[in-house]
Amino acid sequence: MTSLDATHDPAARSWVESANEAGCDFPIQNLPFGAFSGEGGQGRIGVAIGNCVLDVPAAIETESITFGPEVACALSAETLNDFMSLGPAAWKRVRAALFAMLHEDAPRQDRLLRPMAETSMRLPAAIGDYTDFYAARHHATNVGRMFRPDGEPLMPNWLHLPVGYHGRASSIVVSGTDIVRPYGQLRPDEGPPVFGPCQLLDYELEFGAFVGIGNGMGTRVGIGEASEHLFGVVILNDWSARDVQKWEYQPLGPFNAKNFASTISPWVVTMEALTPFRAHGPERAAGDPPLLDYLTPAPGSRDSLDVQAEVTVSSKAMRRAGTPPMQLSRGTLADLSWSFAQMLAHHTSTGCPMHAGDLLGSGTVSGPEKSSRGCLLELTWRGTEPIELPDGTQRRFLQDGDELTINAWCESDRAARIGFGSCSGVILPPQDS
Repeated sequence: MTSLDATHDPAARSWVESANEAGCDFPIQNLPFGAFSGEGGQGRIGVAIGNCVLDVPAAIETESITFGPEVACALSAETLNDFMSLGPAAWKRVRAALFAMLHEDAPRQDRLLRPMAETSMRLPAAIGDYTDFYAARHHATNVGRMFRPDGEPLMPNWLHLPVGYHGRASSIVVSGTDIVRPYGQLRPDEGPPVFGPCQLLDYELEFGAFVGIGNGMGTRVGIGEASEHLFGVVILNDWSARDVQKWEYQPLGPFNAKNFASTISPWVVTMEALTPFRAHGPERAAGDPPLLDYLTPAPGSRDSLDVQAEVTVSSKAMRRAGTPPMQLSRGTLADLSWSFAQMLAHHTSTGCPMHAGDLLGSGTVSGPEKSSRGCLLELTWRGTEPIELPDGTQRRFLQDGDELTINAWCESDRAARIGFGSCSGVILPPQDS
């Protein structure tokens, strides 16, 4: 487990003035990694600082910052995969070097910066595999009550293991990418199924953790070492076709309802940057069964993350009128009942190999209050409690032209506030084939 060091000093300031502004997502204590399109269209690794992007390969090429050949080569690649695979010791060295380079006491290096607003971001990694979990108890309970009102909300296995399904890595897109309303096989309440555009399009407030160090086939990642295998966290919106889902999900779970698009934020906030916001592992409720040893964290482990999030929606009419986006809900990653470390330990418990750049989704993050429900399925209780928008329209589920945005941040009295930026997408009408 990482510990606090000089890079977490809340008093530290950068020579990049915008990084020192109150409420900035990317102060010098953050330094998240991403990938952007260079002048020739190729990918380049960058670090967010204030309202700028530090061109890391340019810093290496000009010897403004120096690393050994292995690290320098990894940071000069088009994606973060090679750097992610180097492990915590290398991640920590690079963070310390970047912190020293960007500190207010260091010489200015303005030529290495580019305006973030003028930079085209890409997926930060080549995502080989994507697994989405179902780790928030309040979300699982709410959904269970909707669909099994006369039975137990949680399935028998839910309290024993982090339930998940394999998602579709090929349809993960970076924030700002438009989302086309999908077609699917739908079954009306009465009658045979039909094929047509999804009518119950939803978002899901989630977070995703990128795997750094992988494991070989036939080997397991133990719960005590799992956190050291995780590189960092992004915001994740797992768009969902609820009418497709309710017809197809039995007996094998989500399929086409989840494979058309998932959006992630472009900046990966590292586990090192999140150190001040770690908390003790998820609390078990009274009466919950004991965990098996391979999922039991060591006493005092801090595998939970205190990350706050806000979800807003803006209709096309609202944007035309200049009306600010409307808040739908607020959530916190601390409401997860299963940590990312437990997800990874369970995922590899069969000997399943993981690779650098694989993504683990948290599942919908929902809390105990209605205002903290992380999707429209819950917020409108299957559409029976519609939401009123400022433009006079109602929303049971998302309509064409809606823009859905998730922002996330961490703050504490003992640490500098850091942010994740935003994760957004606009819904486009269905496309004829």
